[in-house]
Amino acid sequence: MDENLNAQSDFALMQRFYLIIILILLGSTFVYGQPDNEVIDLQCEHLVNPLGVDERHPRLSWRIQNDTRGAAQSAYRVMVATDSTQLLSEGELLWDSGKRQSAEQLVSYDGPELLPFTRYYWKVVLWNEAGEASSSSGINHFETGMVNMANWQGTWISDREDIDHLPAGYFRKTFGVEKQITSARVYIAAAGLYELHLNGSRVGDHRLDPMYTRFDRRNLYVTYDVTEQLKQGDNALGVILGNGWYNHQPLAVWNFDRAPWRARPSFCLDLRITYSDGSTETIQSDGSWRSNTGPVIRNNIYTAEHYDSRLAIDDWDTPSFIDTAWKGVTLRAAPSNQVVSQQLHPIRNVQEIAAKSLQKVNDSVYIFDMGQNMAGVTKVKLSGEQGTTVRLKHGERLYPDGRVDLSNIDVYYRPKDDSEPFQTDIVILKGEEPLEFMPRFNYKGFRYVEVTSDKPIQLKQDDLVAYFMHSDVPVKGTLQSSNTMINKLWEATNNAYLSNLFGYPTDCPQREKNGWTGDGHFAIETALYNFDGITVYEKWLADHRDEQQPNGVLPDIIPTGGWGYGTANGTDWTSTIVLIPWNLYLFYGDLKPLQDNYESMKRYVGYVERLSPERLTSFGRGDWVPVKSTSSLEYTSSVYYFVDATILAKVAKLLNKQEDHRYYQALAAKIRQAINDKYLDKQLVSYGSGVQTELSMALYWDVVPDELRAKLAENLAKRVEQDDMHLDVGVLGAKAILNALSENGQAETAYKLAVQDTYPSWGWWIVNGATTLQENWNMDAERDISDNHMMFGEIGGWFFKGLGGIYPDESAPGFKNIILKPNFVAGLDDFSCSFNSPYGEIVSSWKRKGKKVYYSVTIPPNASASVTIPVQNNRKVYLDNKLVQPDMQLSAGNYEFRVE
Repeated sequence: MDENLNAQSDFALMQRFYLIIILILLGSTFVYGQPDNEVIDLQCEHLVNPLGVDERHPRLSWRIQNDTRGAAQSAYRVMVATDSTQLLSEGELLWDSGKRQSAEQLVSYDGPELLPFTRYYWKVVLWNEAGEASSSSGINHFETGMVNMANWQGTWISDREDIDHLPAGYFRKTFGVEKQITSARVYIAAAGLYELHLNGSRVGDHRLDPMYTRFDRRNLYVTYDVTEQLKQGDNALGVILGNGWYNHQPLAVWNFDRAPWRARPSFCLDLRITYSDGSTETIQSDGSWRSNTGPVIRNNIYTAEHYDSRLAIDDWDTPSFIDTAWKGVTLRAAPSNQVVSQQLHPIRNVQEIAAKSLQKVNDSVYIFDMGQNMAGVTKVKLSGEQGTTVRLKHGERLYPDGRVDLSNIDVYYRPKDDSEPFQTDIVILKGEEPLEFMPRFNYKGFRYVEVTSDKPIQLKQDDLVAYFMHSDVPVKGTLQSSNTMINKLWEATNNAYLSNLFGYPTDCPQREKNGWTGDGHFAIETALYNFDGITVYEKWLADHRDEQQPNGVLPDIIPTGGWGYGTANGTDWTSTIVLIPWNLYLFYGDLKPLQDNYESMKRYVGYVERLSPERLTSFGRGDWVPVKSTSSLEYTSSVYYFVDATILAKVAKLLNKQEDHRYYQALAAKIRQAINDKYLDKQLVSYGSGVQTELSMALYWDVVPDELRAKLAENLAKRVEQDDMHLDVGVLGAKAILNALSENGQAETAYKLAVQDTYPSWGWWIVNGATTLQENWNMDAERDISDNHMMFGEIGGWFFKGLGGIYPDESAPGFKNIILKPNFVAGLDDFSCSFNSPYGEIVSSWKRKGKKVYYSVTIPPNASASVTIPVQNNRKVYLDNKLVQPDMQLSAGNYEFRVE
């Protein structure tokens, strides 16, 4: 009988063991009660199962899936353990939040100190709106990295060359592994760019790692899981170093060649191996590594890459390679005292694009048209005689004879000679077998590729493909309408945005690649309605903190090698330090961007305050690239000063800094009064000289007194009509004008302006073949004519607001409460947009059928919405075939309205 009991016990234990394994593999959901709220999309630090987390209190978030009306979360419980089986049994936990009566879906870990190099498993249990324990999530994990710089074992190393040496450095190290491997992680930091190899293969799919920072103040390291690539026996690590922004060899107007950090690229690496017996071993960068140069004979982030295939080194990254002819390395100091984990969506080759056409000029000249403008690289298959030199020139435009024209984008390049042509890869053929070439350490902005060779070669249309390359941020927004102009503008806006996202937002991907602050905040709402960009923006805000001078000043471009601390780097541009954290808070409901940047905001506003004793300032760049009318620099700069003080007062209140709140609230009121005293004509209800930008900014940024708001909006609409329903704004007006109209009873005018297709307008670019947004309203202007620019990009966010009516609610941020105010504008038969908020998908969709409008709404679980449906001429609103008021508060669920 005892044997039977033992057998039954063993059988039960075996069943439990296999059940645990199955549940771990499937990430199954335990159902505690009514299976209504499915817990999905678990994230740590806004990433899924991240490696290398250094944050001591990482943020944990989740979403709920439930189509039931009124679905909500009344409480949650978060559990964290170092053993996933403990989560299944709810046994020995590292941290247990306990049941918390809260609807929050974003919380911070608050348990014992996290250890480095450790995987932590976590899950969430929820209670539904009735207070019933409803569901448990699957098990996710996050893994800590170095946590502290003292945990690095490797030394920074480089080759023995100087900053003027052109070929890229190659590095390798062989080592043996005798024990059985449980896991292996590579932690690598670089000053410059790197490509990591292990046992003959490239590690990972990231491009241009690590992200660009102010290298002498902060460096980033990246973590890779290499368990599958490592093997028992002999192994080999390989690293290729590129210059990136660290060793900027070409000359341009921004003086990156004189950056204070400039040096020959270097790196630091730890390969940490955990064995099945529980022991660990670290293979690190040190003086035992070997170095050489190879086929990458020149590489620059700003210009291009040169590759001599005759110098290719077969199997250089394998254990069997004999490296006795290679040189040693030099030991270097760390570039900065802050080496931190790179926790953001990486740059990748996101989309492969085939050539749409090929024009063969002769046996030595071929022109490829990729069909759209983009940022990225090309990959080409080449065959030819040994020593044949092939050039791949990338550009946005063509000359009348069909050859590639770089004149709109090479204007700030200052070459010393003709050895390094702009945006032109150079490949020297080995001549033995076909070569496939794609640059490692560069990207370009282009639509057309001109391939020329000094000896005849043969190319087919499929011999060259392009890769649209950018920070691989998840898509959050979708849009579709009956007006093809809207659809094309939205697509062009997104193409331009992604073309200018490389670990920081840039102005253009070809001429500059600079992180212009103004361009970044003009497009922030477009960015956040369409893409999950918080990790990129948090990194860029850290760049701001690195660049900010003690007196509070910020440069025009961030990061910078020193350029941009001038006289025009004022409020209309460098208000990024205030505007971007605030928008991240509104869109994600996350206080951390405000907490991280609060002191920087204060220093920034304090600097402007010292400059502006009369509460008005001319510290700014102004309404850049206007159509024809100019606005007062003092007026536009002072408006942004007012906005900064207003937001800072709100942030102080959120962070419970009451004295600061009162101070900045009073400061904002004084600035607003000063602006209105000088620039508001109360009789005419106009601002400044009455041009579109000046009227729009007063409305959009809430400068105008409330009692004059409606009249000012009418006057703005009249001004647009006076301008023949065309734009007459620069970048500041483009940010404000559509919102100023649609949010103040003039949506019809805003829509007509948005879809206008004759010059000057956004649509004018589209009818002239643009696939990205432009830098200038006048496509034939003599300067400022990049064909892939984001500074006029607010329109991509306005579609979600001005037509779909989706807004965050400042009092319940992160779309916990959604403000829904659609506009059923004349001339548009249907419009639909969706936005994947922190609480789930929001849908706002409307369609005309005869004289009726049908409006469909989806409010995600655990969220609510304040809905305002526009009605005129005694029209009525019906919900579920019942007459309702046009203003209402709704809980989660799907709703369909009828307006007739």
